Amino acid sequence: MSYTWYGVQMRSIECLHFTMGGKLRARSTITDHNGRCDYEVTLDDQWVFRELTLQCPDDRRLEVQRGTDGTWSVNSEPRPDLAGAIDIDLAFSPFTNTLPIRRLNLTIGSRAEITTAYIDVPSFRVLPDPQAYTRIAVNLYLYESLDSDFSRQITVDADGFVIDYPGLYSRNPPPG
Repeated sequence: MSYTWYGVQMRSIECLHFTMGGKLRARSTITDHNGRCDYEVTLDDQWVFRELTLQCPDDRRLEVQRGTDGTWSVNSEPRPDLAGAIDIDLAFSPFTNTLPIRRLNLTIGSRAEITTAYIDVPSFRVLPDPQAYTRIAVNLYLYESLDSDFSRQITVDADGFVIDYPGLYSRNPPPG
């Protein structure tokens, strides 16, 4: 499966290819005013994050891993502060919203509070980030940051991939 997202606030284009099998794998390229970043994410068959490799134009590389025992490492350094996280959240990609949406499989009206390993680009900082997802309708989720007042209603397709993340990302190209 292939997906393309367009950055609304920060102009960008993301082209992602997703494959299913014993492991789930996403390979993506994001192009914006800073150049091009490539990343690859590996998940297990339950949509639980396992590995991320991120490469940006200045030849910086980030490797993040989560073991089956829940231990995290960033560039081979142990990160016990991420122990409560299961998912990653890439600041520049709507794809990572799909991970908790698919993994949690919420019923309509249900809410779940989670912690993600939030990855900021360009700083490459990886921080624990408390969030909440509420399933409002079949294809509509409320995303909430629990350490700020940021929230958005995210529209997804039948597979849980973002269609519209108001003000940030859309599968529809911007006008003009």
